[in-house]
This record gives sequence, structure tokens and C-alpha cells, in this order.
Amino acid sequence: MNETVKKGGISVQTEHIFPVIKKWLYSEKDIFLREIVSNAADAVTKLRRLSSLGQYDDNGETYRVDVTLDRDAGTLTVSDNGIGMTEDEVDRYICQIALSGALDFIQKYEGDNQNSGIIGHFGLGFYSSFMVSETVEIITKSYTDAPAVHWVCSEAGSYEMTAGEREGHGTTVIMHISDEEKEYLDKFKIEGILDKYCSFMPVEIYFTDLADAKEKKKEKKKKGEEDAPKPVNDTTPLWLKSPSDCTPEEYKEFYRKVFRDYREPLFWIHINADYPLNFRGILYFPKITNEYESIEGQVKLYYNQVFVADNIKEVIPEYLLMLKGVLDCPELPLNVSRSYLQNNTYVSKVSSHIVKKVADKLNNLCNTEREEYEKVWGDIRTFVEYACMRDRKFYDRVKDSLLLELTGGTFTTVKDYLEAAKEKHENKIYYTSDRALQAQYITLFESEGIQVAVFDKPLDTQYLAQIETYDTDVKYLRIDADVAGALKGDQTSAEDPALKDLFVKVSGDEKLKVEFAALKDEKVPLLLTVSEESRRMEEMMKLYAMSGMGAMGAFPTEATLTVNTASPLIAKLGAMEGEKQEKTASYLYRLALLSQRKLTAEELKQFLADGYGILDLL
Repeated sequence: MNETVKKGGISVQTEHIFPVIKKWLYSEKDIFLREIVSNAADAVTKLRRLSSLGQYDDNGETYRVDVTLDRDAGTLTVSDNGIGMTEDEVDRYICQIALSGALDFIQKYEGDNQNSGIIGHFGLGFYSSFMVSETVEIITKSYTDAPAVHWVCSEAGSYEMTAGEREGHGTTVIMHISDEEKEYLDKFKIEGILDKYCSFMPVEIYFTDLADAKEKKKEKKKKGEEDAPKPVNDTTPLWLKSPSDCTPEEYKEFYRKVFRDYREPLFWIHINADYPLNFRGILYFPKITNEYESIEGQVKLYYNQVFVADNIKEVIPEYLLMLKGVLDCPELPLNVSRSYLQNNTYVSKVSSHIVKKVADKLNNLCNTEREEYEKVWGDIRTFVEYACMRDRKFYDRVKDSLLLELTGGTFTTVKDYLEAAKEKHENKIYYTSDRALQAQYITLFESEGIQVAVFDKPLDTQYLAQIETYDTDVKYLRIDADVAGALKGDQTSAEDPALKDLFVKVSGDEKLKVEFAALKDEKVPLLLTVSEESRRMEEMMKLYAMSGMGAMGAFPTEATLTVNTASPLIAKLGAMEGEKQEKTASYLYRLALLSQRKLTAEELKQFLADGYGILDLL
């Protein structure tokens, strides 16, 4: 290169490229450092490739990228010992190709005030440095040993290119931080950006704060210690390894490091998808402390170990967003937009593959690690139920691994429950939504050898309704909805019109349905039930704030009172007369009501009055 100065104007074709770049290039300014550092890592990767092909002899050279902060000079520098550039390459890649990309950028995004979905644009990585700089310098020397080049450009877009001085091959980018962006001269700010965006880049990255380094060097010299700097990144992240080479402790340590979560994950899924998908990653099912904790997870998207973004919802299905993890998708360019992700076939295939791997993991745990699976089922149940509701294919994949928690604290699959129940109640699954409130019903069922499942989460009503549409032969019934059908002995109990009228009167509900049956348990005189369909409808109306049921706790129209004709108390009640009979019937009715739900204030008042009245008549 001769000693003449080559000058030019980056913004010769449009006067406002740089102002728009400074304002709109990225939705987060911090990304500029990711772009400059990843360019440096790419330069090293290219030289390594040439070396592996025998086109360059690196003599065992150690490759690295250095990020240096000089607060006194007001500069942030990124330097590498990679492939470097010749004068022609600087002119081509920096002054021409990037300019073309800049023009495309202006045409597409000028005046776009939304820009919230933009992750990157048009290969303009280098020019992102002007988002925070008033002047940017490049000092570069090609691995071919061509003369070094010094390129300087102002924020106005005018540049000069002269001969440079550099001993070894590689590129140094010096960013003179503008007065408005002095926050990027803060050590902790830079450390935070490197930690977020560069933690797993494939080339070792070293960060030095010159002012801080001088003080540390003095202290170490006094103590006679040697300075041994450590890279800020891990060049071989866990997702690049084979799952068979990773230990449980390594998975847990990686989880703690990436997500700053002190709680151990429940389990994880290591994905290593080859052609044609070509992506890798590790997904974790996190531990949720309580049901009110946010269930939104965090899946970090990488491109060849370069961080792109958090929680890209287009890659992970919405119903699996509670997952935490990392995905490295080299088929996705860094320059990617939300609309690109939404309409990309590769992304949809990645999403489908993730769903399959999650389903496979659940099935494997259920079939081969049943004890561990039962331990975590309480934590993942809501997530799995929601996924089944949203995706029929997912349900079909995992249906044989869906567990039912039983009131006794044990677990069974739906298939095994139905098999055990064939003789007593074929294709019916009885469940409780409140073990304390429905304790009497649970006792009745268990005394007959009928297993009771537990569905006590807010989502359960909708979940059961949905899966009944998948398997129309199976019916889920709450234990207070079908008591007589499950427990009665004599099917031909005669109706007692007088007792029927009496219970309708004391209930205050003219629509109350009264039936008579001889239950196997003689100790229970009355059982109050609500049909499954009616109760679900009421719960759905309440859920959507549409309920017009009146007072809290009032029953829908399909409440049924079963009078146990095998009970001695009912026999005694039939023999009573007058006030004593009415008060006793009222008291028994409200006892039945109490086993169903909490009493309203008026019902409790009447319940106490009846009790005192009965005692007074003794």
C-alpha cells in the first residue's frame, strides 16, 4: 500500500445513513458489542479453517479476542489475531458491501417507529459501532502478510484509509465513545454485555479495564504474584457435547450459570438434531416453588454460539414457554426478524422437533424411571395438562404417560386406572377437587374399593372437559356427582312422597330433585350431588365472570338429594311427626349440604337453629 491517503464518503448516496443507523439499527444499543466481538471471533474461525485445510501454518498459535476499556482515552477496543484484511478487502467489505446493506436498511426501516421485533439487519454488524461512537478506527493486517491498513471514519460518514502499523495478523477496532454514550465506558456495563451476548462464543475472549488492571498489577507485584487472566467465555458450551459425555452435575451447573437459579431443575432434555434441521440445545423443566409464581420460562436463542435473543416465542410452542434452556440454530441468520421467524419453515420444523423430544422425555421417564417421574409429576402436571389442551398431537404422544394422583398418595396411569375399574365402573374416572371438603365422599368410595383421583388445580375443569373430547368413551366424574350410581345397593327403593315433599320444603329449593336409594353405607342418611355437566358449566361461568347464580354457594338447578333408605336415621325420620320431624329433616339436609360445600351465612344460621331446636325437644 502506498503512502497516499485514500478518502471517501460512506454516506455519499444518502446524507442520513448514519443518523438513522445510530437511532434504529438495533432495538438494543448493547448489541453493538456483540456484533464487533462476533466479527472478531469469525475472523479467527476463518483463519482456523484455512489452517485445517493446509493453506496456512499457524505454528500452534493461540487465538483470542481482546476487549479493552480505556476510560482515560474514552475508547473501547476489540482486537483479534484472526484472518485480517488487505487494503482491497477493507475497501470492498467495509466501504462497499456494508454501504449497500446500509442503503437497503434505510429504504426498509427509515421512519419505522415500531421496530420492536428487529433482532438484526442486513449484515451491518460493523456499523453498529457508530451507534455509540463519534469516530471508529480499524487497524488490520492480513494473514497473507500484505501491508497493514489504518481506516478511520467519523460519525458523519467521511473516512480516510492510510498505511497502518501492526506486527501480527488480525484486526483491531477502536471505538471512540461519544459524549452521549459515556455509559459504555463503565466497566460493569461492558462486563454485563459480554456476559449476556458473548458467554459461549467459540474463541476465548479476554476483557481488560486498563485503569483497573494497573491497580491490580501493582498489588500483585507487591505480593509477588503473577497475573493469570481468565477468559470471560466458555468456548465449548455443554450443548455442543454428546449427551452421553455429560454428567447430571454438569447439567445442573450449566443451569445455575446460565439462569442464575439456585434451585435444581426437575430434569432436562439434550437435543442434538442433525440434518436437515441442524440445531442443538438443552431444555430444562424448572422447579416452581408455588402455583402463584410466574410460569414463563426463558429459552435463549444462539447462532453458532452467539447470543441472539431471549424467549423467541416463535421457536418454542406457546404451551411450552415455561421451559428454560438454550437453542443454537446455525440455520437462522443473526439478521432475523420476528416476521421471518413466524413464516419460516425451518423454525416450524424446529418447534415440532422440540415438542416430540419433550413428549419422548416424558414417556421415557414414565416407562424407565417411574419413581423419579412420580416425584416430579406434581411440579409438571399443570404444564403437561395445558400442553395436552393446546395440542392434540402432543396429547396423543403422551397419553399413556399421564399420571393420576390418588387420594392415598400413590400414582397410576389413566390406562391402569381404567383397567382396575372395569368391574365396578367401566370407563369412569372418579375424582375429588377438594380432599378436605369432600372427605365423606372419599371415605364412601374407598370403602367400596373405588380409587379416587385428585384434580384440585384451577386448570383441571377445562383440562378434563378437553380430553373428554379426545377420548369420548371415558368420562370424568367428581365423586359428589354420581354417588348413588356408584354406591347404591338395592336399585328398587320405593319413593316416599311425604319425605320428598318434606326435604323440598326444608331446603327452600322447589327445583331440588329428590331420589331414594339403598346405599351400602347405612351410616349416611343423605347425600347431596350436582351433575358433572351442571357444575362444570357453573365453574366455567364463574371463570369468565358471567355467573348470575345469585348468592355465593347457591346450587344450580340440577342439585339432587339422595335419601338413603337403608339408613336407620331415615327410618326414624319417617316415624316422626310435626315440628320435630321438620327440624330434624332441615338439620339433616344442611349436614348433607355441609359435606358438599361451605354454608352461606343464612344456611349456617338455620343449621344452628335446627340443632338447638332438636335439643330443646329432647
